Amino acid sequence: MRTVNWQDPAGCHIERHNRGMTERKPRGMAFESWIDRLVREAEERGEFDDLPGAGKPIPDLDQPYDEDWWLKQKVRREGFSTDALLPTSLRLRKEIAALPQNVRELPTERTVRDAVQQLNQRILAWLRRPDGPYVPLRPVNPDDVVAHWRTDRRQRRRRD
Repeated sequence: MRTVNWQDPAGCHIERHNRGMTERKPRGMAFESWIDRLVREAEERGEFDDLPGAGKPIPDLDQPYDEDWWLKQKVRREGFSTDALLPTSLRLRKEIAALPQNVRELPTERTVRDAVQQLNQRILAWLRRPDGPYVPLRPVNPDDVVAHWRTDRRQRRRRD
Protein backbone atom coordinates (compact mmCIF):
# COMPACT_ATOMS: atom_id res chain seq x y z
CA MET A 1 0.00 0.00 0.00
CA ARG A 2 1.27 3.43 -0.75
CA THR A 3 -0.07 6.90 0.00
CA VAL A 4 -0.51 9.41 -2.79
CA ASN A 5 -0.91 13.13 -2.06
CA TRP A 6 -2.09 15.74 -4.52
CA GLN A 7 -4.37 18.75 -4.89
CA ASP A 8 -7.56 18.65 -6.89
CA PRO A 9 -8.45 21.50 -9.31
CA ALA A 10 -10.30 23.35 -6.52
CA GLY A 11 -7.08 23.47 -4.45
CA CYS A 12 -8.18 20.94 -1.83
CA HIS A 13 -5.48 18.64 -0.50
CA ILE A 14 -6.31 14.96 -1.15
CA GLU A 15 -4.61 11.98 0.42
CA ARG A 16 -5.43 8.60 -1.02
CA HIS A 17 -4.23 5.12 -0.19
CA ASN A 18 -3.70 2.97 -3.26
CA ARG A 19 -3.90 -0.80 -3.05
CA GLY A 20 -3.05 -3.16 -5.87
CA MET A 21 -2.61 -2.28 -9.54
CA THR A 22 -3.87 1.29 -9.69
CA GLU A 23 -0.78 3.02 -11.01
CA ARG A 24 -0.75 4.35 -14.55
CA LYS A 25 1.27 2.77 -17.34
CA PRO A 26 4.45 4.80 -17.90
CA ARG A 27 4.76 6.51 -21.27
CA GLY A 28 6.83 4.67 -23.81
CA MET A 29 6.43 1.29 -22.12
CA ALA A 30 4.43 -1.40 -23.92
CA PHE A 31 1.29 -2.55 -22.14
CA GLU A 32 2.49 -6.15 -22.10
CA SER A 33 5.81 -5.37 -20.42
CA TRP A 34 4.08 -3.04 -17.94
CA ILE A 35 1.57 -5.75 -16.97
CA ASP A 36 4.34 -8.35 -16.77
CA ARG A 37 6.24 -6.06 -14.40
CA LEU A 38 3.17 -5.50 -12.20
CA VAL A 39 2.48 -9.24 -12.00
CA ARG A 40 6.14 -10.01 -11.22
CA GLU A 41 6.20 -7.38 -8.46
CA ALA A 42 2.96 -8.73 -6.99
CA GLU A 43 4.41 -12.26 -7.05
CA GLU A 44 7.53 -11.01 -5.27
CA ARG A 45 5.39 -9.37 -2.59
CA GLY A 46 3.56 -12.70 -2.15
CA GLU A 47 0.16 -11.38 -3.16
CA PHE A 48 -0.62 -14.58 -5.07
CA ASP A 49 0.35 -16.93 -2.22
CA ASP A 50 -2.39 -18.98 -0.58
CA LEU A 51 -5.09 -18.15 -3.14
CA PRO A 52 -8.15 -20.42 -3.06
CA GLY A 53 -7.68 -23.38 -5.40
CA ALA A 54 -3.89 -23.02 -5.56
CA GLY A 55 -2.29 -26.27 -6.69
CA LYS A 56 -5.63 -27.81 -7.68
CA PRO A 57 -6.71 -28.64 -11.22
CA ILE A 58 -9.12 -26.24 -12.88
CA PRO A 59 -12.59 -27.83 -12.69
CA ASP A 60 -14.30 -28.89 -15.95
CA LEU A 61 -11.26 -27.88 -18.02
CA ASP A 62 -11.78 -30.93 -20.23
CA GLN A 63 -15.44 -30.06 -20.92
CA PRO A 64 -16.59 -28.28 -24.10
CA TYR A 65 -17.19 -24.53 -23.76
CA ASP A 66 -20.61 -23.57 -22.44
CA GLU A 67 -21.53 -19.88 -22.32
CA ASP A 68 -23.78 -20.52 -19.29
CA TRP A 69 -21.03 -22.27 -17.31
CA TRP A 70 -21.17 -19.66 -14.55
CA LEU A 71 -24.93 -20.04 -14.13
CA LYS A 72 -24.77 -23.83 -13.96
CA GLN A 73 -21.89 -23.64 -11.51
CA LYS A 74 -23.84 -21.24 -9.27
CA VAL A 75 -26.92 -23.48 -9.37
CA ARG A 76 -24.82 -26.52 -8.39
CA ARG A 77 -22.91 -24.67 -5.67
CA GLU A 78 -26.05 -23.19 -4.09
CA GLY A 79 -28.05 -26.41 -4.42
CA PHE A 80 -30.82 -24.77 -6.45
CA SER A 81 -33.17 -26.76 -8.62
CA THR A 82 -32.59 -26.18 -12.31
CA ASP A 83 -36.37 -26.35 -12.82
CA ALA A 84 -36.56 -22.65 -12.02
CA LEU A 85 -34.56 -21.96 -15.19
CA LEU A 86 -37.00 -23.81 -17.44
CA PRO A 87 -39.69 -22.06 -19.45
CA THR A 88 -43.13 -22.20 -17.83
CA SER A 89 -44.50 -24.77 -20.28
CA LEU A 90 -41.69 -27.23 -19.54
CA ARG A 91 -41.96 -26.67 -15.78
CA LEU A 92 -45.68 -27.43 -15.97
CA ARG A 93 -45.01 -30.55 -18.06
CA LYS A 94 -42.58 -31.77 -15.38
CA GLU A 95 -45.12 -31.03 -12.63
CA ILE A 96 -47.77 -33.05 -14.48
CA ALA A 97 -45.37 -35.99 -14.83
CA ALA A 98 -44.43 -35.82 -11.13
CA LEU A 99 -48.00 -35.35 -9.89
CA PRO A 100 -48.68 -39.02 -8.97
CA GLN A 101 -45.49 -39.11 -6.88
CA ASN A 102 -46.16 -35.68 -5.33
CA VAL A 103 -49.69 -36.57 -4.16
CA ARG A 104 -48.70 -40.05 -2.99
CA GLU A 105 -48.21 -39.09 0.68
CA LEU A 106 -51.16 -36.70 0.91
CA PRO A 107 -53.57 -37.84 3.65
CA THR A 108 -57.00 -37.29 2.08
CA GLU A 109 -58.77 -37.24 -1.25
CA ARG A 110 -59.62 -33.57 -0.65
CA THR A 111 -55.93 -32.61 -0.38
CA VAL A 112 -55.19 -34.55 -3.58
CA ARG A 113 -57.97 -32.72 -5.41
CA ASP A 114 -56.70 -29.38 -4.06
CA ALA A 115 -53.20 -30.13 -5.35
CA VAL A 116 -54.60 -31.01 -8.79
CA GLN A 117 -56.74 -27.87 -8.77
CA GLN A 118 -53.73 -25.65 -7.98
CA LEU A 119 -51.75 -27.23 -10.82
CA ASN A 120 -54.70 -26.86 -13.20
CA GLN A 121 -54.97 -23.16 -12.31
CA ARG A 122 -51.33 -22.64 -13.30
CA ILE A 123 -51.87 -24.62 -16.52
CA LEU A 124 -54.95 -22.56 -17.45
CA ALA A 125 -53.10 -19.32 -16.68
CA TRP A 126 -50.31 -20.40 -19.04
CA LEU A 127 -52.79 -21.46 -21.74
CA ARG A 128 -54.42 -18.00 -21.62
CA ARG A 129 -51.06 -16.25 -22.09
CA PRO A 130 -48.47 -18.77 -23.31
CA ASP A 131 -44.84 -17.76 -23.18
CA GLY A 132 -41.67 -19.55 -24.16
CA PRO A 133 -41.73 -22.63 -26.34
CA TYR A 134 -45.18 -23.99 -26.96
CA VAL A 135 -45.61 -27.42 -25.43
CA PRO A 136 -49.04 -29.01 -25.74
CA LEU A 137 -50.61 -28.98 -22.27
CA ARG A 138 -54.07 -29.52 -20.93
CA PRO A 139 -55.53 -29.52 -17.43
CA VAL A 140 -55.20 -32.73 -15.44
CA ASN A 141 -58.34 -34.76 -14.69
CA PRO A 142 -58.67 -34.82 -10.87
CA ASP A 143 -60.68 -38.05 -10.95
CA ASP A 144 -57.84 -39.87 -12.72
CA VAL A 145 -55.31 -38.64 -10.18
CA VAL A 146 -57.55 -39.59 -7.24
CA ALA A 147 -58.15 -43.06 -8.73
CA HIS A 148 -54.39 -43.58 -9.08
CA TRP A 149 -53.88 -42.25 -5.53
CA ARG A 150 -56.46 -44.71 -4.13
CA THR A 151 -54.93 -47.68 -5.97
CA ASP A 152 -51.44 -46.76 -4.80
CA ARG A 153 -52.69 -46.31 -1.22
CA ARG A 154 -54.39 -49.75 -1.21
CA GLN A 155 -51.25 -51.44 -2.56
CA ARG A 156 -49.05 -49.82 0.09
CA ARG A 157 -51.44 -50.90 2.86
CA ARG A 158 -51.34 -54.51 1.63
CA ARG A 159 -47.53 -54.48 1.66
CA ASP A 160 -47.39 -53.03 5.18
